[in-house]
Amino acid sequence: MTQMPSTDALIIRPIHLRDLDRVQVEGATEVASHANDAPEIGEYIRQLRRWYGPIKALTLFPNPLRHLFSAFVAEASGELQGMIQVSPFNHTLSTWKIDRMLVNLARSVQASLEDSSESSSGNAPGEGKLHLGMDVGSHLLRHCFENIREAQYWISETDVNDKFGLALYRHNGFQPLARATHWSIQPEQLATLAEHDPALPNLLPVSNADAQLIYQLETVSIPPLVRQVLDYQIQDFKVTVTDKLTSRFTHWVGKEESVVAYVFEPQRKTAIGYFEIKLCRDQSKPHVAKLTVHPAYTWLYPEMMAQMAGVVQKFPAQPMHMMSLDYQTEREEYLKQIGALELEHTLMMSRSVWHKVREAKATSALEGLKLPGGLPGLQPAGTPLPGRFSWHGLALDSPSNDGLAWDGMAWDRFSLENATKLSPQRSPTDRGEEDESGAE
Repeated sequence: MTQMPSTDALIIRPIHLRDLDRVQVEGATEVASHANDAPEIGEYIRQLRRWYGPIKALTLFPNPLRHLFSAFVAEASGELQGMIQVSPFNHTLSTWKIDRMLVNLARSVQASLEDSSESSSGNAPGEGKLHLGMDVGSHLLRHCFENIREAQYWISETDVNDKFGLALYRHNGFQPLARATHWSIQPEQLATLAEHDPALPNLLPVSNADAQLIYQLETVSIPPLVRQVLDYQIQDFKVTVTDKLTSRFTHWVGKEESVVAYVFEPQRKTAIGYFEIKLCRDQSKPHVAKLTVHPAYTWLYPEMMAQMAGVVQKFPAQPMHMMSLDYQTEREEYLKQIGALELEHTLMMSRSVWHKVREAKATSALEGLKLPGGLPGLQPAGTPLPGRFSWHGLALDSPSNDGLAWDGMAWDRFSLENATKLSPQRSPTDRGEEDESGAE
């Protein structure tokens, strides 16, 4: 990694209630991370201020919701320079995601101008001042990497046009994982899709008993690299009592309702399709849908979309948003076919906290040892000379001393001393005379 300048005056700490009034400065805040269902920055600050007390109390003792709100701010010289909010992506806490990051570029630029003016006037620049928003964002990310020890992978989603966000993540070791496209299906298109009668005879509601089937469907529908980063487990598809309470509270606050179902294949005993729709009852925001289809059953897209469109017709007319990834080519082709609108393109990036250890040279460990001085008896007496390899060796009648028979191949440089120890080769007549004398 590139070594960053000294930032001794920068303090990174958990966010406090008094910081919410200073987080947002009009025209001076850069959003470096992106989430399609995340509220705007103004609404986001208002929600934090309203529920800060109960959410902060959950982080004071061990409980399943202690990571519901994990946010940190960067402060220098009494002024906020940035903020980051992270949350766990799965139940095992092995993968975390960056929900939102704000970097105050305007103040950083102003500090840089002031510092440059001091340098031009001959005065020493102020120690510990930050000159780039890149430095603030990098320190916020490094703070999360070092203090959240459970995380093995980090993921983020950034707009492809956000040059600052992309540069910041690449600077801190993030690599592209997948390209996402966010779609919007208009009410007229949903009404047209609902006219088709879906052929889904095995459409079943989802319960905790079906977690194994949904887990298998989710893992088989994503590439191996993405599967390793997301690190799904069966418990990620189970709903606990805490999850039910949180979901009901969220639906009550946001006036939402969820519909979840999956398609069961009885012959193979597996799930081949799954969808989840978050329906909004007051038209304050569009419906949000999640769709997963087995790669071998892509013909389910029209049927499941017709089923989802029929569910949406029972609520006020409003668009339905959906996301597709670049490895889901059939889904993107189908959405283009029905005339869905492309809202934006984002880039999913990931980073592992494991670093590769530099491998030492194989000879480096032996270079420091003084073998000639320590083992004088093993030094060669002279320069070895290569010998010739003969394909016509000595023909020996008896096996060798080690029990291995000669195969007609031997070295020409066989020493005279060893050659004299061998019994001379005798003719068949000599052998016969010896046998007769032995018989007498």
